[in-house]
Amino acid sequence: MRAAYVERHGPAASIRYGELPVPAYGPTDVLVAVEAVVVDPVDTFVRSGAFRTPTPFPFVIGRDLVGTVAARGNGAPGFALGDAVWANSLGHGGRQGSFAEYAVVAADRLYHLPEGVDPVQAVAVAHPAATAFLGLFRHARLRLGETVFVGGGAGNVGSAAIRLAAVAGARVLASARERDFERCRRTGATVVVDYRDPDGTERLRSAAPGGVDVYWDTSGHHELDAAAAVVARGGRIVLSAGRQARPVLPVGPLYTRDVTLVGFTMSNAAVHDLAAAAVVINRRLADGTLGACIAGELPLSEAAEAHRRIEHGELAGTRLILRP
Repeated sequence: MRAAYVERHGPAASIRYGELPVPAYGPTDVLVAVEAVVVDPVDTFVRSGAFRTPTPFPFVIGRDLVGTVAARGNGAPGFALGDAVWANSLGHGGRQGSFAEYAVVAADRLYHLPEGVDPVQAVAVAHPAATAFLGLFRHARLRLGETVFVGGGAGNVGSAAIRLAAVAGARVLASARERDFERCRRTGATVVVDYRDPDGTERLRSAAPGGVDVYWDTSGHHELDAAAAVVARGGRIVLSAGRQARPVLPVGPLYTRDVTLVGFTMSNAAVHDLAAAAVVINRRLADGTLGACIAGELPLSEAAEAHRRIEHGELAGTRLILRP
C-alpha cells in the first residue's frame, strides 16, 4: 500500500511517501480502507518529536480517518465489511497513523459513520469536536444554563466548542478577529469581542456581570490575568494549547474565589471518554450542528506540504483534506 511516513523525527521535509506492507490486524482490530484523512497540529508535534510518544519506525503519520471496513478480527463483531467508519485517535501511543491506503484501528477506537453524513465533514470535525467535547463536559463539567467564554472562537476547536456549548444550553461568549465575528455568531456565540481590543476584558465583564463559569482560551495565549478578571466564583479555567506558553499565574484572585485550573490533551483521553465524544459527534453531524470550513484537498503524496502549511499558520480555522 502507499503511505506517508517518517523514518525518524524531523521537519516536514522528512515525511516520505511510498510503499509499505498492508498492516496486519489482530482479533479485536478492524482493517479500514481509508477514503480521506486530515492534518492536525498535533500531528506535527508527533512527527517532529516535540510530543514524546512511542513512534515505531517506519511510522505512519496522522490521527484521523474516514473510510470503509475492509476486514476485521473475530473479536470485532460490531463491524461488517463495507461499513462506513471514522476514527480520531491513531498515530499516538505506539499506534500507527492514518495517512495510508489502509489502517488498522482497534474496534473500541472506531465509530460508525451515520447514514447521510458527508465523510469529508466527518473527518474534518473528528479531532477538534472531540477535543471540544472533552474540554467542556469531561474536564470543565459545563452544565445547562452556565456561561462559557471561548477564546479563539473562529478556530477549529473554538468553533466546535461554541457549537457544542450552545446546543447544550449554555450561554456562549467568544473572542476572535473582527472579521470572524459573524462566524462566531453563526455557530452560537451571543457576544463576541476582538481579542486585540484593550477594553475586551471590560466588555466581557459587562456581558457577564456574574462572571463566566468556564473560561477556555483555545488559541493558547493564556492571559490568566484576563481570565481571573472575568471567571466566576467556583469557575473553571481550561488549558489545552500553547505548548511554549509561560504565563504569570495570578494566584490571589484565583484561589480566593475557588477557581479551578484544569489542563488536558485529547491524546491522553481514555477509550470510554473518546467513545462518549463520538456518540455526541455522530448525533451533531447527523443534525447538522457540527461542520467545518474546508480549505481544500491534496493527494496523500503531498503530506509534507500539508504539514508545512499547518506549521506556517496557513490553515487557521480551516481543515485540509488529503486522499490516498
